[in-house]
Amino acid sequence: MTTNSFMPNNDGSRADLLDHLSATLPHYAELLSISADELNTLKADAACFRYTLQTMYDMQSNGQHWTAYKKLLRDGGNGTAEWPLAPKLAEPIPVAVSPGIIPRLSTLAARLKTHRNYTTAIGQDLWLVGTTTTFDPSAWKPVLSIQNKAGHPIIAWLKGKANALEIWVDRGDGNSFVFLTINTMPNTTDFSPLPPSGVSAAWKYKAIYLYHDEQVGQWSDVISCAVGG
Repeated sequence: MTTNSFMPNNDGSRADLLDHLSATLPHYAELLSISADELNTLKADAACFRYTLQTMYDMQSNGQHWTAYKKLLRDGGNGTAEWPLAPKLAEPIPVAVSPGIIPRLSTLAARLKTHRNYTTAIGQDLWLVGTTTTFDPSAWKPVLSIQNKAGHPIIAWLKGKANALEIWVDRGDGNSFVFLTINTMPNTTDFSPLPPSGVSAAWKYKAIYLYHDEQVGQWSDVISCAVGG
């Protein structure tokens, strides 16, 4: 079981948090000793960050139009010869704020959580309580796939919450499955010598996740790859 931070990991959700907190925190201002200046700063930060984010999206979209026009102008094709419209800033433009909106938000949240009147219920209402997720390593099972580069098999896999992946190989030589490697990051190339020219073989692979240096969960399904030939 793990508790995630209340702070979202993408800017769109951070803007949502700022908007929500700006609208909701005034209801708790007296209870949590929040000054009018702090509320005004939060409101300005929320407005400025939302505006900046939306303007960035607008500029990126406009840039795609100019890129398409450049290609049309350069290479020809179907389309208008008229210039694309230049981007314009939407009105009204909020007052610019000093850099550091998210650090200010984190500092404010930390202070709120140490106030004597703060409760978990208030934190949930303000979106300042992280979500709790449960994961069970005993249920983990790697899903493998095979790619090929210069004749060598590449075992593709996803790491998830595991620390590493332990891979075993059966080269059809009568030794059954033997240890190949442990990798902490996908993907894994088998650089073992290939069969001689004119000789082909089927190499089989299976793997199991490692968590805190111990095997956990279930072995993957066995996959195979033709090599040599």
